[in-house]
Amino acid sequence: MAAKRDYYEVLGVPRHATQEEIKKAYRRLAVQYHPDRNPGSKEAEEKFKEAAEAYAVLSDPEKRAHYDRFGHAGVGEQPFSGFSPDIFADFADILGSFFGFEGIFGGRRGATGPQRGADLRTVVRITFEEMASGAEKVLQVPREENCPSCHGSGAAAGSQPVVCSVCGGRGQVRYSQGFFSLVRTCPQCEGRGKVIAKPCQDCGGRGRVERRREVRFAIPPGVESGTRLRLVGQGEEGIRGGPPGDLYVEIQVQPHELFVRQGADIHVEVEVSAFLAALGGEIEIPTLEGKQVVTLPEGSQPGDTLVLKGQGLPRLRRGGRGDLVAHLKVVVPKKLSARQRELVRQLLAEEEKQGRSVFRKVRDLLEGNG
Repeated sequence: MAAKRDYYEVLGVPRHATQEEIKKAYRRLAVQYHPDRNPGSKEAEEKFKEAAEAYAVLSDPEKRAHYDRFGHAGVGEQPFSGFSPDIFADFADILGSFFGFEGIFGGRRGATGPQRGADLRTVVRITFEEMASGAEKVLQVPREENCPSCHGSGAAAGSQPVVCSVCGGRGQVRYSQGFFSLVRTCPQCEGRGKVIAKPCQDCGGRGRVERRREVRFAIPPGVESGTRLRLVGQGEEGIRGGPPGDLYVEIQVQPHELFVRQGADIHVEVEVSAFLAALGGEIEIPTLEGKQVVTLPEGSQPGDTLVLKGQGLPRLRRGGRGDLVAHLKVVVPKKLSARQRELVRQLLAEEEKQGRSVFRKVRDLLEGNG
């Protein structure tokens, strides 16, 4: 299978192209390679689909950002061989006026056939702990489904939709305007080709009802806030036997009271007594699995760090875990006992003696008495 061409190359625009430039480039290619202008040309059909796929990605700021970072792997599989047919609706007003393509580009010509269900989007908020260990969630998803009473036809029991008297079941009406023969969606049946004489009482003739469905899905450990999970086939049910849409779940991770995330590493601030920092000893550091005792080096300073290898978050793509980095916050006690005060005074006196000794050596060097 031939490798996909770069989307910017397909449309013939630079990577810094504006949305308007991308739209104009696609419009030009869509007109040039449309199957109605190139009947029987397999090459034109492929170029038409290729341009539509490129535009479907580059016209969406979020998809374009993923594509710029990760290439074709960043946008994944697209419905209907890489593009959505709804993308042609952007040019119904332009191409329909010149070539009578409104029924095609607006999606009306296919209204009597299977139609893919709409995609759904939602946001799920999880705790820091759920992010670290992974979680299983259950959603009650409201979505449009085919009415069970009329099986999506919209007609009451014992009746059937009848052929539209205006368009004769074609879903389109044709009329002449000057030298042009134009096609428009039928105003009576709205492109369906049929009308409902006796509407279904349960759905009011819509053929669709809203139902809540339970959807279970797993959140992988180590997922980043803002990640979107795609649940294939969990969107709205398709129309007239069309495939269902997808459900996109955006994950938002709540901040933790102690830990701060940086990639797969987590950072935490640990308070340490000034005396313990000077002497060294054992301290407790909070981790995702509980507190862990580590040795504090003698003479530790404020801002020093202790690194616990492999105590961070799971890495989604590379495997393994990040590190936990403990930042030392040296705390001076606000209240001292009489004995502690005496010891601190002795310490200060000793430091003062050492300080005078150092200053004397510096003075002697400057005066040339070394």
